[in-house]
Amino acid sequence: MDFPITNTKVPNLERVFDLEDPAQRKEYFQAKAGDEIKKLQEYLKQGKAFIAFLIGKKNSGKGTYSKMFMELMGPQAAVGHLSVGDIVRDLHAKIDKGEDKSDLMDFLQKNYRGFNGIEEIENLITGRSQANLISSELIVALVRYEISKRPRQALFIDGFPRAHDQISYAMFLKDLVGYEGEPDFFVFIDLPNTVIDERIKYRVVCPVCKTPRNLKLLATKDVGYDKASGKFYLKCDNQACKGARMEGKQGDELGIEPIRARLEVDDQIFKRLLEVSGVQKIYLRNAIPVSEKDKLDEYELTPEYEYEYDPESGSVETKKKLWLVNDDNGIPSFSLLPPAVVISLIRQVTKALGL
Repeated sequence: MDFPITNTKVPNLERVFDLEDPAQRKEYFQAKAGDEIKKLQEYLKQGKAFIAFLIGKKNSGKGTYSKMFMELMGPQAAVGHLSVGDIVRDLHAKIDKGEDKSDLMDFLQKNYRGFNGIEEIENLITGRSQANLISSELIVALVRYEISKRPRQALFIDGFPRAHDQISYAMFLKDLVGYEGEPDFFVFIDLPNTVIDERIKYRVVCPVCKTPRNLKLLATKDVGYDKASGKFYLKCDNQACKGARMEGKQGDELGIEPIRARLEVDDQIFKRLLEVSGVQKIYLRNAIPVSEKDKLDEYELTPEYEYEYDPESGSVETKKKLWLVNDDNGIPSFSLLPPAVVISLIRQVTKALGL
């Protein structure tokens, strides 16, 4: 299926926004989707909610897009992001520290229905069980447990379903977790494997503040050059880090190869859910064909950074151009920056809620 392309351009809006600058990014959203943002804020102020299932491959930007949406709604808005992977990891850490164990087990004793005995569940969560995956029934119970600790929220659910036997649960999850009567929709995020591959290969993180960047796609202001290796590196922008050298994670140079099997499963689930009827669907795309470039402003497209080292001065010059990639069909395309994708999300959520 070819996802529709959202035309983000606004008539007579000639300003070029720096989408890396938080203040300008806020002005950008108001200029391009201010009316929709206001409607959504009013909807949330009335105590109304929704459940949005984020469907996409690993590293497709699910957390980035939902958190940017939350930022736009404001700190008082009852909207949250729920990552199934984070739930399991957090519970694992807390059980190891002796925290929340009795509360969790008491909740599961009363609410869990499935094939695992209560005595088995701790080993499943902590990975001490021989089972490869936590059962879908237990995942649903853990989601219910997490929701029970939160105030009533509109929710972006990230990481469910991520197995074939979880697809049926996704269609009825809102009822299982106590959101009967609230609207729900699937948010499909489509992006080429090429984008995921280079996001992984060139990602780096500050060893001090843990801020992530990308040597090729998201440069810092200062770039260094290592004469011994002949390679460029980013210096953290955070003043407290004093120009700390950002480093890649071991294995990232392999790109998508270590997760290719996971991506194939994600793609199968993605295609299967596209066929589901009776659930509203939102379509987001990370890349657009070069021929459709006129539907967006150029500053909304992902740049590629290149560097030149001057041995005489010892300085590094950074050059920027549009990043050209081939999509999964081999079509030359441009990748979109997150704010442009979120514009599409805002507009489609507003429509899905009938606002």
